[in-house]
Amino acid sequence: MELLQTLVDSASNSLWSVLVYILVAAGLYFCVRTIVVQLRYIPAMFSAITEKPSQSESGKDGISAFKAFTISAASRVGTGNVAGVAIAVTAGGPGAVFWMWMLAIIGGATSFVESTLAQVYKVRDTDSYRGGPAYYITKALGWKWLATIFAILITITYGFVFNAVQSNSIAGSMVTSFDTVSENQVKLIVGIVLAALTAAVIFGGVQRIASVTQIIVPVMAVLYIIVGIIVVILNISEVPSMIAHIVENAFGLRQFGGATLGYIIMTGVKRGLFSNEAGMGSVPNAAATASVSHPAKQGLIQTLGVYFDTIIVCSITAFIILLADPSVTEEDGIAVTQNALADSVGGWGIHFLTIVILFLAFSSIIGNYYYGEANIEFLTGKKAVLNVVRFLVVLCVFAGALGKVPLVWSLADVFSALMVFVNLLAIVPLCGVAVAVLKNFTVQRVAGLNPIFRREDVPGIRGWDGMECWDGTDPLTHTTAEYEPVLAQARAEYEAK
Repeated sequence: MELLQTLVDSASNSLWSVLVYILVAAGLYFCVRTIVVQLRYIPAMFSAITEKPSQSESGKDGISAFKAFTISAASRVGTGNVAGVAIAVTAGGPGAVFWMWMLAIIGGATSFVESTLAQVYKVRDTDSYRGGPAYYITKALGWKWLATIFAILITITYGFVFNAVQSNSIAGSMVTSFDTVSENQVKLIVGIVLAALTAAVIFGGVQRIASVTQIIVPVMAVLYIIVGIIVVILNISEVPSMIAHIVENAFGLRQFGGATLGYIIMTGVKRGLFSNEAGMGSVPNAAATASVSHPAKQGLIQTLGVYFDTIIVCSITAFIILLADPSVTEEDGIAVTQNALADSVGGWGIHFLTIVILFLAFSSIIGNYYYGEANIEFLTGKKAVLNVVRFLVVLCVFAGALGKVPLVWSLADVFSALMVFVNLLAIVPLCGVAVAVLKNFTVQRVAGLNPIFRREDVPGIRGWDGMECWDGTDPLTHTTAEYEPVLAQARAEYEAK
C-alpha cells in the first residue's frame, strides 16, 4: 500500500507541476477573450438563475436553470469545501487559501466558456437535455477519439474515485463524532448505509437526482455558512491578523512548516480545482441539462457557482480553521475542521459538522454519479452497461468509506489533472464560439430584451450543424416583433467579424 501511495503521489506531483501553469494561462486567455465576463455580468448571473424551463416532449417540465445549478453545486459543495480546504491549510499553509481565491476569479471565465459550450452543443434527452465535453468535442471539433477518452476519464473520476473521496470524508466525520465506538465498526456501518441510499437515488434518473439536490444543497450550505459567520463574529478581533497571515504566506513572506512558495500555490490550485471544478469539464455535464433561452445564461450561472463554492463556502472553512489554530496538523481532513469549529463554538460543533458533511457529501455522490451517467449514454445507449456502472458506483461508495485518506485524495488529484488536460484541449480552440454567443447575448441585453438564441444568428460557426437544440423550435426561443431588429443587428455584427 505504501508503494502504491508513493507511485500515485509521484504521478500527481508530476502532472500538477505542469498543469498549474496551463490552467492559469488558459483562464487568463479566457478572461481576455470574454473581457472578464465573470466580473462584468455578476448581476445577470442572479437574474438568469430564476428562469422557468420549457416542457419536454413527454409533457414534463424540463430541468430549470436553478435545478441544473444545484446538480453542479451538489458535486462542487462537499468534502472539497470542508476536508479539502483543511488539507490545503495544513499541507500548504494559510497562503494556499489566497491562491484558491485567485483560481476562483480566473476560473470564473473558464467555467463560463465550458458551460456555455455545453449548452450550445447539447442534445435532447427523454425528459431534459444532456451534454458536456464529450459532446462538444465531437460536434464542434470532430475528435471522437478524444471525446471517448474524456467520457471514460470522467466516468472513472466522478463515478468511482471522487465518490470514494466523499464517502471517505463522511466516514471520517462519523468516526470523530462517535469516538467511543470502534473506528472500523463505524466505517462499515456508514459504508453500508451510504451504498444503500446511493442506489435508491441513482437508479431513479436525472429528474430524481435534481429533485434531491435542489433541497439538500441550499439548506445545508446555508446552515454551514451561518455557523461560519458566527465563528467569525466570535473571533472578530482576530480577523485582520488572519487575513494578513493568509496574504503573507501566499507570497512566501512568512513560510509555513517549511512549505515553498511553489508548493503553496500548487496546493491552493489543486484543492481549489477539486472544490470549484472550473476547467475540469465536469460542470458542463450539469449545465447542459438546463432548459434556458440562451446558452450564455447557463454559462453565467455556473460562473456564479464557482464564486459560491470557493469565495464563500471554502472561505468559511478556512476562517473556521485559521481562527482556531492555524498550526493544527495532526488530524486528517475533515477532523481538522471539526475540531477547529469545536474550539470556537463548543463540542456540539463536531456533531453539527458531521451532519452537514453527511448531507453535502451525499449530494455530491449523486451529483458526481450523474456526470458518469451522461457520459455512459454518450459511449453507449445500452441500459445494461449503465446498470453495471451504477452497481460499481455503489461499490466504490462502500469501499471509499473503509479506505485511507491520503491515497483516496491522491487518486482524486491524478484523475482530475487528466480531465483538465483533455478538456482544455477542447475549450481553448472553441473559445471563439463562446465569445460569439456572449456577444449575441450582450446585444440583446443592452436593448433591454430577455436574450434568446437561435443558431441561424451565427451561420457558419464551428459545429453549426451540431447546435440541434437551437433550431428555434423550443418555446423559450420564440421571438416577438421587438426581437427581430435586435437579432438582425446581432447577426450583422457577427458576420462583420
